[in-house]
Parts: sequence; structure tokens; C-alpha cells
Amino acid sequence: MDTIPFVYGLLAMLAIALLHAAYTDIVRREIEDWLNAGIALTAPLFWWACGLSLWPDIALQIALGAGVFVFFALMFALGAMGGGDVKLLGALALWFPWQVMAQVAILMSLVGAILTIIVVAEHKMHRKLGQPEIPYGVAIAIAALWPVGERFFNHFA
Repeated sequence: MDTIPFVYGLLAMLAIALLHAAYTDIVRREIEDWLNAGIALTAPLFWWACGLSLWPDIALQIALGAGVFVFFALMFALGAMGGGDVKLLGALALWFPWQVMAQVAILMSLVGAILTIIVVAEHKMHRKLGQPEIPYGVAIAIAALWPVGERFFNHFA
């Protein structure tokens, strides 16, 4: 059975979910739990469509997802990230192999740094009180859209 159209359909749905996460994080500084759960729960369909084997492929994806979630949960405990960001990263780690997830983390950090500078500058320019809230879901979405888009564009090249 040819699962390539199904794989690209799932990737398109992931891209839409990432755009929605970025939008809601900008507007409400929140990434909904149902969205993160949907991303995580559709990962097994993606594994099946890509032909991953139960051992070691799927076991490694689950371990990666758990590891990423635990690491960023510690960042949440330190006050460095929001809870929705942590859940989104854990869900995304179920989709990407560790090499791609490492690239996502690096790009997320770079985009997040630029985003932080912009938000802090805007906060100071408008002399707002309190700590600025960084919509880090935007950085996560941009970083995760890179390998999703790359897979689309490389298919047609």
C-alpha cells in the first residue's frame, strides 16, 4: 500500500496545528492542551505510515518524547518555559527522530532569542509594568515547521 499521500496529509495537519499553536500563543499566551494531545496522539499514525518498526524505532520515539518532555518540564519548574510549550515540545519529539529534534531545538533557541529581544524591546518602549511574556510557541512552531516543510519541498525537487 502506498502511504506517501497519507504521510503528507499528516504532515500538513501537523503544520496547521503548529500555526494554530503559534497564533494562540501570540493572542492569549496559551497553547491548548487539546492541540498538544492531538499532535501526540496522531504520532502513531505517522509512525505506521512511515513504516517504523515497533523495536527499536517506535521505542526510541517514545523514549525521545519522554526525555524531551522531562527536560523541558525541568525548565518549566525553573520558570524558563510555559507548560504549553513543554507539552508541545514533548508531542513534537514523537514525530521527529532525535537528529531532527536536535536541529529543531537549536533553531528554536535562535528564533526564541530573536523573539525575546523583540518582545523585551517592545515591553520597554511602551513602558509596560511587570515581566514581559514571551510567546515561545512561535519559536517552537517556526523551528518545527522547518523539517516539515523540508520534507514537502524535497519530495518535489
